Amino acid sequence: MIFTPFERMVAMRYLRARRQEGFISVISWFSLIGIALGVGTLIVVMSVMNGFQVELFQRVLGLNGHFNVYSMDRAPLHGYQPMLDQLQKLPGVINASPTIEGQALVTHEGVASGVFVRGVTPEAFRHRQTVAEHIFAGSLDDFGDESIAIGVRMAERLNLQVGDTLTLISPVTKSTPFGTAPRLRGYKIAAVFDVGMQEYDNNYVFMPLEDAQAFFSMGDGVTSLEIFVKDPQNLSGMRQDIAAAANYPGSPRMRLLTWKESNGYFISALEVEKSVMFLILSMMVIVAAFNIISGLIMLVKDKGSAIAIMRTMGATRGMVMRIFFLNGASIGLAGTILGVLLGLLFAGHIEQIRQALQYIFHTTLFPAEIYFLTHMPSVVDPYEVVRVTLMSLGFSFLATLYPSWRAARLDPVEALRYE
Repeated sequence: MIFTPFERMVAMRYLRARRQEGFISVISWFSLIGIALGVGTLIVVMSVMNGFQVELFQRVLGLNGHFNVYSMDRAPLHGYQPMLDQLQKLPGVINASPTIEGQALVTHEGVASGVFVRGVTPEAFRHRQTVAEHIFAGSLDDFGDESIAIGVRMAERLNLQVGDTLTLISPVTKSTPFGTAPRLRGYKIAAVFDVGMQEYDNNYVFMPLEDAQAFFSMGDGVTSLEIFVKDPQNLSGMRQDIAAAANYPGSPRMRLLTWKESNGYFISALEVEKSVMFLILSMMVIVAAFNIISGLIMLVKDKGSAIAIMRTMGATRGMVMRIFFLNGASIGLAGTILGVLLGLLFAGHIEQIRQALQYIFHTTLFPAEIYFLTHMPSVVDPYEVVRVTLMSLGFSFLATLYPSWRAARLDPVEALRYE
């Protein structure tokens, strides 16, 4: 065994402070609580950041193509059917469909705002599970023939319901005897979706492809070809095959863009924020570890005569060092275990806690307009829990080395000289 029964007994006895050692006990409790709070906060923050990544990626991947093929000069794609047939034959490709993207102005009852218009075929739109599984009102069966789908927040903001007519104003003007005039068109609302992402629920309008072509005056052209693959996380293996299929002999030069490249700012921001938060919150554990050092140094000084007596009775320096190491390590171990339990409990019920705090304080703690999501996500990563646990134990054990070494180096003669 690493620790003898005598060493464990003395170490546990020193943890139970007597009246004259009360201040040392307070420092030990502060160290334990500090480590627990630091570990628990780290687990909660990392879980929320993981939840952000998972939720955002799921919604982005469910609403946007994993690959997008554009013309090199950003002009509309015409005669794309041979290219589309080539892409659909590739192994690993689930679906490939034409898409139109553009901006427009919506007006209803005197309220106007800018929106993003996505023109897709009704068949491709119904196969997007992120939308199909989150229909708030109406039905995607009615999507088509000058009928559109909008987000629930846009519907609330403009006071719209299924069956109402929404007027869209195109940036493409038309010529009239009195000069140029904006193109206006009214569309019936067939469905209202609620995907739980502020950007889409408040700003996106999905329109049948043929209607979008007429609205933006694109003829039979499209903006891009959207491609969905089986493994959207592993894009390098598919990129070369898709690029070869898109740039077949005789076709215009194409530009290929992945979902990671299109949303690079999201991915980079989350990764940087996650790393910075981990470093900042790790300081809490380090500060608590310094409390262990100060508490043990004071304990060593207070127990100088006891250490000297143990040494004169045959205790080796190694035994003394292990006694104080076990004393400080016990505080770190208890604080880490408590922090892990608190962190897992909090991370598992963070949305319920948020709702309760909002109800108590009558405030909004997680504005969807800022954080893009309508609820607070949390995904616990076992690897990160283990990493935080090992980091906390490592800092705690390192914090005990110097006080333990100092206790082992204590000279019994000097310690007992003035007793």
